[in-house]
Amino acid sequence: MSKRKVRDSHLPVGECVSQVQRILRERFCHQRLPDRLEGLEAQHKHLFELLKRTAVHGESNSVLIVGPRGAGKSALLGCVLRELLQETEAQRNLLEVRLNGLLQTDDRIALKEITRQLHLENVVGDKVFGSFAENLAFLLEALKKGDRSSSRPVLFVLDEFDLFAHHKNQTLLYNLLDVSQSAQAPVAVVGLTCRLDVLELLEKRVKSRFSHRQIHLLSSLTFPQYLQRVRAQLRLPDDFPDARFAQDWNAGVESLCGDKSVEEVLQRHFNSNRDVRSLHALLMPCLSRVSASQPNIRPADVLDAGRLCLADAKANVLHGLSILELCLIIAMKHLNDVYEGEPFNLQMVHNEFKKFLQRKSNSMYNFEQPVVMKAFEHLQQLELIRPVDGSASRTQREYQLMRLMLDHSQVMEALQKYPQCPTDINQWAMSAFA
Repeated sequence: MSKRKVRDSHLPVGECVSQVQRILRERFCHQRLPDRLEGLEAQHKHLFELLKRTAVHGESNSVLIVGPRGAGKSALLGCVLRELLQETEAQRNLLEVRLNGLLQTDDRIALKEITRQLHLENVVGDKVFGSFAENLAFLLEALKKGDRSSSRPVLFVLDEFDLFAHHKNQTLLYNLLDVSQSAQAPVAVVGLTCRLDVLELLEKRVKSRFSHRQIHLLSSLTFPQYLQRVRAQLRLPDDFPDARFAQDWNAGVESLCGDKSVEEVLQRHFNSNRDVRSLHALLMPCLSRVSASQPNIRPADVLDAGRLCLADAKANVLHGLSILELCLIIAMKHLNDVYEGEPFNLQMVHNEFKKFLQRKSNSMYNFEQPVVMKAFEHLQQLELIRPVDGSASRTQREYQLMRLMLDHSQVMEALQKYPQCPTDINQWAMSAFA
């Protein structure tokens, strides 16, 4: 009876909104693993059997999980490990070491991280090792409880696997795969990467020790499924304290996803990025606008969040430029139009700018050559222009060939939003001929 009373109780709107904020923020930020991965059953079964043979039977393996960002590589591995660790024997035996190519940028840092995660700092102490292989062999030997059958299996997860291929001599990869192949200790090496050509990056000696097992993930998500995912991310659970508020909220979510303008925003977002994390980045600004006075997400909130997520970073940089720097960008745009994207130099840009000044007879924009050069260098620092590859560094700065890293539409869009842009500069930018 008491549970029913709690279920039927009506909380103040402010408290309901706080609960909504807490539940959805936790859902968006914590990236919890799904109960099951749809469409990846075969890959799940393959990886589970592979890791089970290591965790339970002490068999060494190596495998690569390959797929685009957001395809579910980490989620697949997480779901397999969650299921595997529910088995008593695997939970008691398996040790995990997680490395990331973005963090462990060389083999020395990687070895230190392996030692830390295996809690072997005291065992290593101040020992001096002749090579990386000796150090790794010592770490694995320290894990043994007796014979090989009672050695604890170790799972090495290498995220951003392709970045480890850029380490000097690929020492880490060679030694991990060598241990795996030679069965010195029960070891499983799982690499996660976005690069389809990752095997081409490996040296011959490393490639020969890899099992060449690959699990490919391809995103087969359709837009109706994507819309369903949006609904699922925004819906409140059945055990929400205020049943009536949850019912109204969920009805509002259905209405929101059925709105044509919202559907267009979601379609654009779907076309550019199907990653769940990207979807959370779109929904979070919408959630932040929910309040006691506005207890639902409105279509206008989604439109604003869509504009924020799809904002062009380079076009935003243009809004902070000085008038001179903006004029140089317009001159470069005209040079690109006339010469069909051929590289230019500072002298050409300055001459184009002078033509504009002569036509307008406006001394207001008449700058000295050193000032123009300083503005040009600032544009290069902002990476709005860059030197042509292979251009000689000994060439005078005025004649060094450059390329504009903006297209026509980006320049025009930035000009429309530029605060108090002079009319004559706007007209110059829109004119077909410089």
